[in-house]
Amino acid sequence: MSITEAMSTTPAKAAAQTNSLVAKLWNYCNVLRDNGLSTIEYVEQLSYLLFLKMADELAADPFAEESADPVVPSGLDWQSLVSKRGEELEAHYRKVLAELGKPGTTLGTVFAKAQNRITEPALLERLVVELIGKTDWVLEGTDLKGDAYEGLLAKGAEDTKTGAGQYFTPRPLIDAMVQVMRPGPKDTITDPACGTAGFLIAAHSYIREHHLKGLSRDQRLALGQGTIWGNELVPGTARLAAMNMLLHGIGEAGGESLITTGDALADVPARRASLVLANPPFGKKSAITVVGTDGKMDREDISYDRSDFRATTTNKQLNFLQHIMSLLEMDGRAAVVLPDNVLFEGGAGEKIRRRLLQEFNLHTILRLPTGIFYAGGVKANVLFFEKKPPRADDVPNTSEVWVYDFRTGMHFTLKQRPLRLADLADFIEAYKADDRSARKETEDGRFKRFTYEELIARDKVNLDVTWLKDPALDDADSLLPPEVIAQEIVEDLQAALAEFEAIAEALGGEVKPDVAAEEVIAEA
Repeated sequence: MSITEAMSTTPAKAAAQTNSLVAKLWNYCNVLRDNGLSTIEYVEQLSYLLFLKMADELAADPFAEESADPVVPSGLDWQSLVSKRGEELEAHYRKVLAELGKPGTTLGTVFAKAQNRITEPALLERLVVELIGKTDWVLEGTDLKGDAYEGLLAKGAEDTKTGAGQYFTPRPLIDAMVQVMRPGPKDTITDPACGTAGFLIAAHSYIREHHLKGLSRDQRLALGQGTIWGNELVPGTARLAAMNMLLHGIGEAGGESLITTGDALADVPARRASLVLANPPFGKKSAITVVGTDGKMDREDISYDRSDFRATTTNKQLNFLQHIMSLLEMDGRAAVVLPDNVLFEGGAGEKIRRRLLQEFNLHTILRLPTGIFYAGGVKANVLFFEKKPPRADDVPNTSEVWVYDFRTGMHFTLKQRPLRLADLADFIEAYKADDRSARKETEDGRFKRFTYEELIARDKVNLDVTWLKDPALDDADSLLPPEVIAQEIVEDLQAALAEFEAIAEALGGEVKPDVAAEEVIAEA
């Protein structure tokens, strides 16, 4: 397929090609899993090999701009792999990974600490020669291949035994958040816990779709060269993010990496953004205690001082919320997925919520249903807020908070009834991104307005507001299918276990997982 043909591919054809590629990659994944590889390890190996194959295709493209230096040095490129077989191929592949993993560039991020996990030379040869080698990955369009890669990441998120799901936010939720936030070409966009870069890619796609024709050459270049960036704690996931962005046309292989690796909470942000989109990792307790301006410090082996934090807590989500408050530039805006405990936890939680209402404009909360995340037992919300300068006479920047209850009476599962973008259409419409002053409470009662005075008067400034009742509780005819009920019981049990573990850790006890209990939940 030529580049011109690829650009003219219809959406239906592109979707079919994407699904075909995902199925092809996933079927081969099953072969590698039989060889002992986990899903996340398989996707990592694909990242390395896909990059080398794409770089080779770009170098061979007669229409590409001439470059004095190749992206991948000769002798470490794709051609050096396909010319070898068996044990010689495996040995050379190990050398390639070691040489390309030097830090400082996107190339270094993709190959950072890379190791060959495909221990059978015959399997590696089959992957290089038959799967990756026989497909033209660049000439069929980066969006197509990017979508195929992202589809593979979504498949990988289902591998709950490896915990891969914690790095993956459901795409319909990402798209809904991006649609109401409406990123533009003048935005600087970041995600401090970017996982596989889903939010960053969706924001980039939105800008290209809605603003590309009006962009100057410099603005188009800036989109892929630093106005969008992310951070990820886990090196293996960071390389997936870097590869995912490259496959979607964001960043340059030989340029500075747009994905940094490290603990986002360790330091005050060196750079601020006008838009933050994030779904920080779930989990109650942080391995490191943050020492805030209140001077408190809990018992931990390691601590770090954040003078920009107002409260000390071991709750990772509360710390990420404080970090995002610092990460925003003035008049910047954020959409952040956070668990229920952020809305009601006392102590540091109350202090942070008071600050959020006073110094920021927390204008919207979206209550999310259960059953949409790969990590079990998650009850979460999306907080939409803006950073504002102080107002005269200490008047709070939040005057009202609109809460959309997308949880009560909404029942989703990952397989039988997965979340779709259409399910969030009513929320997107009610949000009124064009003019939030035009908002109205909806006829179904899901969208409700609360004043600052109402919320600040609640016990501990509890923002976990509920008012709807699930009709299935009263109407026998509307009872849910048994598999949905069973799944929700599992979700509730997992959430309860997580809370009990958090309480035990907070009391200084050692948490020993109850294997039998976990097996019962898994079987359910």
